[in-house]
Formats: sequence, structure tokens, C-alpha cells
Amino acid sequence: MSSNSISGSPPPARGDVEARANWPAVFTLSFGLFGLVTTELLPIGLITPMASELGVSDGAAGQAVTATAIIAAVAGPLLVLGSGHLDRQRLVRILGILFFVATSMSALAPSLPVLLAARALLGVALGGTWAMAIALTTRLVPGGKVPLALSIIFTGVSVANVIAAPIGAYLSDVLSWRAAFLMAAAVAFIALAGQVLTIPRLPTATPPSIASFRMTLSRPAVLTGLTTVFFVLCGNTAGISFVRPFLEAGPQLDVKTISIVLLTFGVAGFFGNLIGGALSSRSPALTAAGGALVIAAGTTVLASQGSTTPIIFVAIAIWGLGFGTFPVAISSWNAQAAPDQAETAGALLSTAFQVAIASGAVLGGLLLEGLGAVAPIYSAGLAAVTGASVMLLVGRSTALPRPTC
Repeated sequence: MSSNSISGSPPPARGDVEARANWPAVFTLSFGLFGLVTTELLPIGLITPMASELGVSDGAAGQAVTATAIIAAVAGPLLVLGSGHLDRQRLVRILGILFFVATSMSALAPSLPVLLAARALLGVALGGTWAMAIALTTRLVPGGKVPLALSIIFTGVSVANVIAAPIGAYLSDVLSWRAAFLMAAAVAFIALAGQVLTIPRLPTATPPSIASFRMTLSRPAVLTGLTTVFFVLCGNTAGISFVRPFLEAGPQLDVKTISIVLLTFGVAGFFGNLIGGALSSRSPALTAAGGALVIAAGTTVLASQGSTTPIIFVAIAIWGLGFGTFPVAISSWNAQAAPDQAETAGALLSTAFQVAIASGAVLGGLLLEGLGAVAPIYSAGLAAVTGASVMLLVGRSTALPRPTC
């Protein structure tokens, strides 16, 4: 395919993969991404104890999510552009070392500035790994095994979304928030060791260029997807990052109950992943919009009616179901919007996710400090409706290019 020289991510060829798929490498890559996403989201369940020990407000502590997301948003495209002909095996190892250092620093941070610096370092590892994950996976298995390999990669992300917030809240209660980061450091070490043992040398083809990014961004379908991602993920992050302060201030739930609430969100999100995967093959536009509207429904019920425990659990489950559906659907949309630009499109989607997460953490903190704990939850619903409208009004009328061989 002629476009491969532009995208820098050719389909698997005999020189790229062996006759048999390298499943151990796929699993270690999935485990590493699981650890990175878990660590990125870990502060959601740790905001209150972190703020208390470091002597800052909940809103300021919430920026531990922002720091990671901002750097990840920049790091993804820059690493894709700047790594040149560096063997991807070496790059994965470098990012794995950064992951371990960042989590160790977070566990030992004596102040908020040091914690934010550690979280920024985590952003480099996350942005680089996330931006290249799909392209790397396609080089570890033969073409016919790529869908299964990618499902394994996304399973790691799905599990991370399930356990990150509740395990953080639980560990902060029975041990400390620092213990949660120490466990993340252990995960980082195991992931790095596994990748060193399993990921083979992966020499690069012609790497992506500025021209390939311009070409990809010129496609209306790509821009529609990125815009939808920004609205939905920005609002969702604003809400979920500060759901613990809301549950403590309004319904006044204890830490153990909050952990179960967050676990409910994650489990519902896992089933949302499955639903999103099944429906996206038929219509990624409708599935993404539908997931966003379910987010809006759940957050609106929680913010307006979430004064009793049963309603809280129902609302958070609806919210989690919608959130689980959305990323799978929008990823499918992105893949179909730029089938010939794998690394470039992946880097742009990664950046959109991280910019939205960073903006949402800032927005949620400002709303929390200025308007109270319920405001970030309402903002999640409003932003989700906006994103759904973009996809329904613009996305459905935008023709996706047909894959070429």
C-alpha cells in the first residue's frame, strides 16, 4: 500500500513477524498499558487523603490527573515523530523504565510539586506507549491474528478502568495513598521485566512525518471524532475525578461504600466495553453518540437525585455503562476514518484523550472550588450531550473512507 511510506506503520510482513504470533509479547504490552492506565486514574480514589497529607485543597490534589494527561498529550505525537528509526524494542524499554521511576517518585513525594513532577514523568511513559500500542501490536502477530491481539490490548485498558479508582480508595483506607503508588511501582517493574523478556527487535519503517499528521487532520471524519472525544472525555473526567468529594459531602458515604460505588462504575464500564465492541461494527457513530447520551443520563440522575444509596448505585452503573461504551466506539470510528495512517491517527487520538482528561481535571477542580461538589457531575452530563450532538449531526453525515489493500 503506497500510503505506508507516509504513515510509518506498514501492515505485518514476513520481515516484521514470525510465522507464529508472539502472544507473550502481546500480553506483556497489554499488561504494561494496564499498569499505565491504572496509575493514571489511581488519584481519582486518592484525592481526599492526598490533599490532607500534602496540605492542599481537593481541587489542587486533583491536578495529579491533569499533570499526567497534559504531558501524555504532548508526548505521544512527539515520540512518534522524534523516535525516528529507533528500534521500537528499545523505545518500549525506555518508556517502561520511566513508568517505574514515576510511580516510585509518586509514592515518596514529600510535596505537591514533587508529586506533580512524578505524574508528568508518568505522562511521558503513558503518552508514548498509548500512541504506539496499536501499531506495535500489528507487528507482533500475523495479519489474521491482529483483531484478537488488539482485543487483548484493550482488555488491559478495560480492566484498568474497572479497578483503578476503587482499589485506590480501598488502599488509601486500609494502608495509605502512598502504598497504592508503591503497588503501582511493583506493577511497573513486572511489566518492564516481561517486556524485556518477550518483545523482539522491531526495526522501524519510514517514521511518520509532519506531512502525515497534516494529511490525517485534513480528513473531516478524523476531526469529527477528535471533537467528540474532547467534549465527552473532558466532561466525564471533570465528573469522575471529583465524584468522591461529592459522595462524601452530599450523601456522606464512608470510604468503603465509596470504594464499592467506584467498583460498580468500573464493572459497568467493562460491560460497556463489550457492548461498544459489538455495536461499533454496525455503526461506530451511533454507538459513540449512544454511549455519550448514557453518560449524560447517569450523571444527571446522580447529581439531581443522588441522595440515597440505591439511587447512587443505579446512577453510577448507568454512567459507567456509557463510559465503557464510548471509548471503544470512538476508537473504531478513528480506525475507520484513517485506515492507512495507523501510528499518526493513533497518536492524534491519544492526544485528544489526554487533552480532554487534562482539561476535565482542571474544569472539575474549578467547578468544585467555585460552585460546590455537585457542579462537576452536572458538567459531565452537559459535555456528553454536546459530544453526542457533534457525532449525530456531523458524524453520521461524514463518509468514512473504505479500507484499501
